[in-house]
Order: sequence, then structure tokens, then C-alpha cells
Amino acid sequence: MPTPILFKNLDSVALHSALAPLGVSLRTMRRLQAAVLRNGKIPSELPEVGSRLLDKLRASMQVPSLELLQRNESPRDGFVKYLFCGVGNDVFESVRIPLLHRAEAPKYVACVSSQIGCALACDFCATGRLGFRRNLAAWEMVDQVLRIRADSRHPVRGVVFMGMGEPLLNYDAVMMAAKILSEPCGAAISARAITISTAGIVPGIRRFTEERQPYRLVVSLTSVDPQRRTELMPMTRTHPLPDLLAALRERQVAIGGRVTLAWTMIEGENTRPEDAVQLAAWTRGLPVKIDLIDVNDPTGRYRPPTPATLAAFRDALRRHLSAPVARRYSGGSDIHAACGMLAGEGPAGRRYTAQ
Repeated sequence: MPTPILFKNLDSVALHSALAPLGVSLRTMRRLQAAVLRNGKIPSELPEVGSRLLDKLRASMQVPSLELLQRNESPRDGFVKYLFCGVGNDVFESVRIPLLHRAEAPKYVACVSSQIGCALACDFCATGRLGFRRNLAAWEMVDQVLRIRADSRHPVRGVVFMGMGEPLLNYDAVMMAAKILSEPCGAAISARAITISTAGIVPGIRRFTEERQPYRLVVSLTSVDPQRRTELMPMTRTHPLPDLLAALRERQVAIGGRVTLAWTMIEGENTRPEDAVQLAAWTRGLPVKIDLIDVNDPTGRYRPPTPATLAAFRDALRRHLSAPVARRYSGGSDIHAACGMLAGEGPAGRRYTAQ
């Protein structure tokens, strides 16, 4: 038997290309995709579509779904962590981020995983300590958002590929998932509200730029000292800082705006005034925005900066760096849902597996 075509794994154009021999028009395909993503199944009837065609589609297609193993909500800040299982027995996590500060427009952002585990082995990241297991399929990423949306009283207006894994090492599936999520007949989330995060995979950044992908890109920089960055992020050996800077300059020329860099703040590692001076020198002539975020390390080996250290570091950034600097809140640390903590574990460090 031929392999079934999976809904949630292809955008409407790709689905239409696969199903055109059955007599499905692109307009019908888009209506069908919208119905499936809304209801989780191929409808028993669809206006202007005959029952015979729907029967053919059911025989040719499947609508896969993740299994929810656990849901854990933080009593402190309302972040919710979901533990899912897709293909096979390995588990992965997603996080619902509440943006409730505007009473007239409360909303959520879904933080999704793109891989199970990660090959980059960043020393301050729990996911990196797992090692790499496999890439997630596009449908497994799309369904994370759909399941979070179904569990939410407010709309999900944004998606960040900042969960487990390095998105640019699963490039094709991530871009397909982002396309499905942003299509009007998909999840209808604005492309500008979808963010792809990378530790600095230079070929992926260049491809992302060349293809003029409409999504936001955030590059986790964390240090511009070659030795220190290599110790913290060993992938620097493969994608050294000069190559990364060249790719970022190319991107800035292509997009015409500021490049967003994330700086994971670690006491004693990258939050001294001299680190701010070094960052300013490294980015000279490159329009950037800097997102500062505290490290989250349940082992206690790496700690966020003290208030005094943070104040001195931000003062140095203001003096030496002519760029917007934002402090980003990383919530859900009490349930191991914060940035760098996703590893298929509960608050007590128990590792979960699908049965």
C-alpha cells in the first residue's frame, strides 16, 4: 500500500500537488486543510465537495496527533509545560507562555521543540546534555501549537522555535511547520509573530536569508570571546565567530533592519563590563538588538548575574553599545519550563518516557 499523505506535515500547496490527481482543486484543498486543523479529522462532509472525493481523501490521507503525557502549570507565573510523545517512544516538551499584561488583548505564545535532544551540547543547556535523538516531523511541531491552542482560554498569537533542539539543523521540516502555522488556512498566525532561534548555524542562517523567509530570526550569541564561547557552546569550533559575523552582516544588508542577538547571562562568564566592551567592538557597524536573558541551570553550576553584576553590565552596555537592549523574562523555572531547562523532566528531575 502507498504511504499515506499526512495532514499537518505539508502546506496547502504541497498537499494540492500530491492530491491533484484525485481531482482536488487548490481552493478545495485549502478549505479541507482549514477544517482538519480546526477539528483534528477529515470532515464527514464539506460544502461543494462530494462524498466520493472525501472517501478517496480518507483512503489516501491520515491526520496524525501527538499524545499528551503530562501538563504542568506554574503556580508562580502561569507558564504551562506540556510533555508530548509523537512517533516512537521518545518524549519532548512545549511551553505555553502567557502574555496577559494587556487586559484588553490577553494572548499566549507557544514555545515549540524542533528536535528530541540536541547535538550542539551547549554547556548551560539541559537539552544539550541529552545528546541528539531525532528530528521532529513538521506535523509534530504543528500539532504542538494546535494542542496548546485547544488547551487555551485566550488565543495563541505567536510561536517561538526555542524549545528542545536546534531548528536550523532541522531546516526543511521547521520551515514547513512555520509555513503551515502562518497560512490563513493553517493556524493563521502572522509570519512576523513566528520566531526561529539558532545557536549560530552559519549555513542555515545564510539559507534563511537567501530564501527570504518571512519569520523572525534570533541568534543566541552569549559570548564573543572565542575561547569562552567555545567552552560554553562547542559548536563554535564548527561555526566560528568570524563566519557567524559575516553571515549576520549579510543578513542585515538583506533585511535592512536590526539583527536580534540573544545573550544568556551567566555570572562570572559573560556579564563583566569588559564583556560589554567586547560585544560593542564585535558588532561595530552592525545594527543589532540585544535580548538579555538569565541562565537557567537546575544543576546550579551556572548562575544568573547578581543584581549588582547586572546593573554594572547594563551600564557598560549603555555606555559602549548604541543599540536597543531588552531584558527578557524566562518564566516557568519552578516547573523546569524556562529557557534551557527542557529535557523531558519534571520539577524533581524525574525523566519521563512514553510507555
